[in-house]
Formats: sequence, C-alpha cells, structure tokens
Amino acid sequence: MKNVYFLKLSESVVSMILISLLLISCSDNKDSKTINPVLAIGQGNLAVQGGKIWYKITGTGKGMQIVLLHGGPGMSSYYLKPFEELGNDRQVIRYDQLGGGKSDAITDTTMFTIDHFVKELDSLRSYLGLKKWHVFGHSWGTILAIEYYRAYPDRVASLTFGSACFDIPAYAKRAKELLKSLPDSLQHAINKAEAAGNYQDPLYQEAMNRFYSMYLVRQPIQADMDSTWATYNAGIYMYMQGPSEFTITGTLKNYDATSFLSQIKVPTLFTVGEFDEVGPELVKSFADKVSDSRYVLFPGSAHMTPWDAKDENVKVVRKFLYSVDSMQNK
Repeated sequence: MKNVYFLKLSESVVSMILISLLLISCSDNKDSKTINPVLAIGQGNLAVQGGKIWYKITGTGKGMQIVLLHGGPGMSSYYLKPFEELGNDRQVIRYDQLGGGKSDAITDTTMFTIDHFVKELDSLRSYLGLKKWHVFGHSWGTILAIEYYRAYPDRVASLTFGSACFDIPAYAKRAKELLKSLPDSLQHAINKAEAAGNYQDPLYQEAMNRFYSMYLVRQPIQADMDSTWATYNAGIYMYMQGPSEFTITGTLKNYDATSFLSQIKVPTLFTVGEFDEVGPELVKSFADKVSDSRYVLFPGSAHMTPWDAKDENVKVVRKFLYSVDSMQNK
C-alpha cells in the first residue's frame, strides 16, 4: 500500500497564499476595465497638424467618456449640443474638426483627408489622457468614426453611427431617386447646373433648399441654423463632398466601407431618420453586417436627427451607452 503524505501548512503561509490570490484577482479585474481620468470641465484648444482645434468637455457622470464627431465635412459640432444631456451619465467631449466651427480655418487641401482627421481625433484622445472612449459619429462623422476604429480598435469601447454614410455611390443613387420628388422645373435646373458646373444658379439653389427641407432637416430652428452655418467651411465640403448633398463630386465620391463592417467587434448602434437622405434601408443593411448591432429608426425625422428627433435620439443613445458600460463592468 502506497503511503499518502499530507503537507501541513502553517496559518501564516496560508494567509500569504490567500493574500497573493486576492491581489492577482484584483489585478485581473483592474486590467479588464478601463479607468479613465476625470476631465476638467470647460473649453480648450489643442495644437494639431495644421492649426488648433477647439474642444469642450461637459458633464459630471462617472461612465466612460463619449466623443462626438460632427458631419460635413467642414461643419461644426454645434448641432450635436443636444447630446451634452448625457453628461449626468458620463462626460461628453464635443469638438470642431480642423477647418470648421471654432477651430482654426484652413485652406490647405492636403489636410482634407480621412487620414488627417483620424490622426487629429486620436491626438485629442491622447491629450486628454483617455485609454478608451465611446465614439459617436453623425453623417460624415460616421466615416471618421469607422476609419478611426479601423486604425485604433483597442481605443474604442462602442460605436454609434447616426445616419451612416458607408457607401457613397449607393447614397448618391438614393439621392438621385429622391430628386424625382421635386418639381420638374427644379429637376431640370439641377441637370443644367451639373452639366455646366454652375452651382450658383438661382434655380439650383432653390432646388437645393427644397431638397434640404424634405430630406436634410424638417424641424429647423432658425437661430440654430444661423449658428451652424456661421462657421461652415465650404472649401472642405466642396473638396471632399461636392456642391450639395445630392451632387457628389468630391474625394469621397467612391468611398465604400461596407466590406469592413463585419470586422467591427464592439457594440454598435445605428440610427436613421424616416425621411433621411441616406435611406433607412441602406442603413439597415449596414447594421445587418455588424454582429453586435442595434438599429433604430426615428419616425418623422430627416437627416439631422439631433434636431428632428432630439429627445428620442438622446434617450436611445443614453440607453445604449448604459448597456455597454454595464456589460463591460461585469
């Protein structure tokens, strides 16, 4: 019969082992969660390649911070102010991309690239000392958001895509279909202006305004519109987008990121307006390609959902971010 030996440990040794195990456990838990510093509330300017960008931090909530990426290109973050209401859950970082809003104006077209804006965004993250953040993009901002995730996936906790523009050729086709809802005279004016390259033609401008009132924003507040357009950089918009939302001639005209959607591995929210120029069906097809995604349609809203569906938009994003934080903190 084999002898069986039992090792008898002293109480001090047992205690040391237990303490070591607890320390390892705590260390593992700490590493599994991202702990960001609490940011100072207020406005600031950050020097990046080509100039300085303006940013604003609001909110006292303890959840992981969220950064807001505005549309355009060449617009400002002003219309995203409604999302500062998320501040009781988490700090909100709103900033103007270089060239627009309160950031330095630029005319150097070598800066008008996706790569530039991606690096600019990560410069802001690094400057603020954040390991990871939630990323919200609207319109052109969704392109910036997905390309930022493609470049730095480990720095993104979740993605929110408002009115996603991931297939510009498909979006352009959708816009041309929507133009058929305009009077024949305005459709003719658009064709004539595009053929001649004369986008200042009064009838083209009238057609643009009619289209925008139906598919860009349906419930505009004039003061907000004035504040938004006051710092708009038409040069960036023209270079990257084109003369309007439906005449796309810029550097983004062939952009298509649909093949990358299946590689997104973080929780993702897609939102879109019922009358959105980008098309609910197209946005739904994007959402279907992301494994961990949610899709929300805002009835009665056009493209500018932060204005047309303000309260519901904030509510949906708040709920989504809370669910992501809760899941990651387990």
